[in-house]
Amino acid sequence: MRKILLLILLAGLAAWAISHGAAQTAPQPPNFVVIFCDDLGYGDLGSFGHPTIRTPNLDRMVTEGQRWTSFYACDSVCTPSRAGLLTGRLPVRSGMTTATNSRRVLFPDSAGGLSADEITIAELLKPRGYATAHIGKWHLGHLPQYLPTKHGFDSYFGIPYSNDMDWTGGNLSVEERRRRMMDPKIEYWNVPLLRNDEVIERPAEQATLTQRYTDEAIKFIKANRQRPFFLYLAHTMPHMPLFRSREFAGRSPRGIYGDVIEELDWSVGRVLETLRQLQIDRRTLVVFTSDNGPWAIFDQQGGSAGLLRGAKGGTFEGGMREPTIFWGPGLVKRRVVTELGSTLDLLPTLCGLAGVKAPTDRALDGYDLTPALRGTGHSPRQTMFYHRGTKLYAVRHGAFKAHFFTRSEFGNDPEVAHDPPLLYNLEHDPSEKFDLSKQHPEVSAELRRIAAAHLQTITPVKSQLDERLPADTTNKGQK
Repeated sequence: MRKILLLILLAGLAAWAISHGAAQTAPQPPNFVVIFCDDLGYGDLGSFGHPTIRTPNLDRMVTEGQRWTSFYACDSVCTPSRAGLLTGRLPVRSGMTTATNSRRVLFPDSAGGLSADEITIAELLKPRGYATAHIGKWHLGHLPQYLPTKHGFDSYFGIPYSNDMDWTGGNLSVEERRRRMMDPKIEYWNVPLLRNDEVIERPAEQATLTQRYTDEAIKFIKANRQRPFFLYLAHTMPHMPLFRSREFAGRSPRGIYGDVIEELDWSVGRVLETLRQLQIDRRTLVVFTSDNGPWAIFDQQGGSAGLLRGAKGGTFEGGMREPTIFWGPGLVKRRVVTELGSTLDLLPTLCGLAGVKAPTDRALDGYDLTPALRGTGHSPRQTMFYHRGTKLYAVRHGAFKAHFFTRSEFGNDPEVAHDPPLLYNLEHDPSEKFDLSKQHPEVSAELRRIAAAHLQTITPVKSQLDERLPADTTNKGQK
């Protein structure tokens, strides 16, 4: 009997030891790196069809991960697109868009920014033990109360808005200002470089930004290799004006735009190699995408949307469909994904992978893409809404897309209403050339119904983009 009791005691101790050991060695949640370009076109990478821009690191990323061919930014210009990525909410819900056509993003004289009431990916991950950093362009409010360190990021290194802002050239003609944009010099802009909430350089030496962002990213990764981390690396380039380091000047047959993209590819390669060297690549998810399509008004110094119609600023595919890659050797099944996805989906996806509950007290517009990433199922996204400012311009559901309104990307031309809406089958006609509204009135009716139901869920809030600082306080806190 004593032997039986001893055996039971030993078995109990063994079970406790096993369970205690398992608790001690429970797998750490994955790391996340989101690499976000500025104004990158759908056709600007080798793996997405560009014949002369060489992107070997991104191409390798594709072969080792997933290339998404129908992945969308949630807006066609900078500020609202970035708000949607970080909050998982359409910017019309957060006030990070506007009904006006002239100022669709935040400027150095803007008084607004991303509200403290909004919840970002960084804020959701921090209670789970994540280190968080934002490196690069922010563009969600430059005043102290709106900076990244007020939205869940432990640290920030970058510029607070677009690199063509803080213009120093005075009231030049449109032609002369355009010429200077195409042949830039650092003194044409007075953009500040910040570390946390302090200006450390003004004007920012833009030719060094891609390399310095990369160095900062690697430093952050190395410092946090033993814990989970979220790195939001938002490159300034290839937004105009184009700058690249001396090492990349004249390297690409595509010219200066190609030089810039090839330096971004180099940056991605350094980040991925660091993850491999630290042996944390198998527990790290890296996402590469862009905030909107190419700034086509700058001709060859703008990018290319490839076979897609339209560009930055508009709601045709070229304005919002982005070249997107998911990479993670231990997390992502290698394949090409033709299903729909969006930057709106990053918040619920990262939360799901980290074991964090997404907010339930507000409307979210994203879906958890984990089944598609792991190859165990499909993307749950079936529909994409194309807002321009506070107005819904188009809807895609499945293969079909309906345009209720269209307008050129930039300029003062009036919008055009379409009744019936323009209708395209994007699986057959990604260039949106052949209107099928007469052939498929039932599809148009269904997309109208989907749009109407969606609009019932939208309660626009006061725009943060419409508020201005007094003239004598512009850039207060950044001098």
